Amino acid sequence: MEQLNRIELRGNVGNIRVSTVGTGQVARFSLATNFLYKNKDGEATVETTWHNIVAWSGKGMPEFEKIGKGSPVYVCGRLRSTKYTGNDGIERQGYEVIASRLSIVTQD
Repeated sequence: MEQLNRIELRGNVGNIRVSTVGTGQVARFSLATNFLYKNKDGEATVETTWHNIVAWSGKGMPEFEKIGKGSPVYVCGRLRSTKYTGNDGIERQGYEVIASRLSIVTQD
């Protein structure tokens, strides 16, 4: 059976950090996606989910300097789980998207 680990997201950038690693760059940023629905009372409700994104410079990546807080972006990549120890000493598990393709969405 073929295995598949692929995720596609389109949303708005929160905080972004760009670091130089060797001869390349890595961008780490949060991405907000919204899901709109009507609740049981018929009121429109927005559910926002925050995702952690990691993108390495190279093929399929824009210049990271063009991405800022609030920028609308499209991300295609894979989901990876990470384990870390919090400031309180408790081990936690988190998830991040390793981007293979990233583009800035132009708005009409």
